[in-house]
Amino acid sequence: MCLEDRPVLESNAAGVDVGAREMFVAVPPDRDAGPVRVFDTFTEDLNQLADWLIACGVTTVAMESTGVYWIPLYDILEERGLKPCLVNARHMKNVPGRRTDWHECQWLQYLHAVGLLRSAFRPEADVCAVRVLIRHRNELVQIASQHVQHMHKALTQMNLQIHHVISDITGLTGLAIVDAILAGQRDPAELAKLRDGRVKADEETIRKSLVGNWRQEHLFTLRQSRELYQTYQQKVVDCDRQIEQFLGVFPPWADPAEKPLPADRKRNRSARKRRKKNGNPGTDFDLRTEAYKLFGVDVTQIPGLETMALPLFSEVGRDLSGWPTSAHFASWLALCPDNDISGGRVLWKGIRKVKNRAGQLFRLAAHSLHRSQTPMGDYLRRMKAKLGPPGATTATAHKIATIFYTMVSKQIEYDETIWASRDSERDKRLEIKLKRQAQQRGYKLVPIEEQPAA
Repeated sequence: MCLEDRPVLESNAAGVDVGAREMFVAVPPDRDAGPVRVFDTFTEDLNQLADWLIACGVTTVAMESTGVYWIPLYDILEERGLKPCLVNARHMKNVPGRRTDWHECQWLQYLHAVGLLRSAFRPEADVCAVRVLIRHRNELVQIASQHVQHMHKALTQMNLQIHHVISDITGLTGLAIVDAILAGQRDPAELAKLRDGRVKADEETIRKSLVGNWRQEHLFTLRQSRELYQTYQQKVVDCDRQIEQFLGVFPPWADPAEKPLPADRKRNRSARKRRKKNGNPGTDFDLRTEAYKLFGVDVTQIPGLETMALPLFSEVGRDLSGWPTSAHFASWLALCPDNDISGGRVLWKGIRKVKNRAGQLFRLAAHSLHRSQTPMGDYLRRMKAKLGPPGATTATAHKIATIFYTMVSKQIEYDETIWASRDSERDKRLEIKLKRQAQQRGYKLVPIEEQPAA
């Protein structure tokens, strides 16, 4: 069937090529004498755009955009009762030589009318609001970390090696020493007395690391970096409180009073230290309990997702019905092979190069399990020997995403005992394989007889 012969599935479809200053809009040719119009991006113009689409009988609108220019129009169309459809620019390549905004919106309208476009995933409005705050919080944390680097630089230029002696300059001992320096204290022995008892380095080592030159320009940059770090830390606390308020609008899927949280599985020491470090002293927000109420199951039981439940909620929401199966979910996350087959030959079988924040979260969760003494950690190390580090991370992220999808969509808790039966089956397959290889080489595989105790 030729492209021109395809039946029209969406007769009331429109196409919008979104830009920073102008928007080119195309409606079906029989709806208006001028089926293509250009609108500015001011709010009044966007409302006029929506009025024109409604007057033309349009019910669904395909939008192609880069950046965040599409968000204001998307919200206005949704408020006016139209169905916006954000599409990937890779899915709508036009004929070479016709890549103009005027032709692009018409091509977009036609592809949408014949059903060749798929809408990008966008969660409900309340989830999007939480997502904005979560991403903003991550940016605040990144900016704060830059000011920590500026503090390191100022200390190094004064030849104060304290940030090499203690593990974290923003810890209790590090900040106490920095604040004392900024308050005018220059005696290394007095500064070393601020050492917390849990610091590994002894007081003499800390004293030696605090002997340097006290140049005024570096003290000035140290002071500003310390103040900016403190400012952004306070902004993170304020952001946490705002996130907690936004999460209050979601009806809980599970009530801990009626359906208590499952027993916390045994986690390794590094996970406990990480959770303690990530805890914000400015709030009493319980991440595990809040995630349990949002998802209805305790997704923090999944190895690697101890601190990522809330960012995942902000990216995918809790209604996973948009993906029919876990395979569709993994494909959207770009955690499965993208096989390119032509003429019966596999031309490409790598992973799609996409920027999916949810997929990056699952990869980060998988990467954190290299030393985890859990079945998931064993799986990662086994895949690492087979596929190499990048492939092992992707395979483990795929498994974590599949478990997450199954738990949330079917409302079942994480069961680590399933791994035991699978390990037993794998051992049996390995034994059969070894027996077959020994037989092919003329040997016989026999078990080692236990020697009686002396």
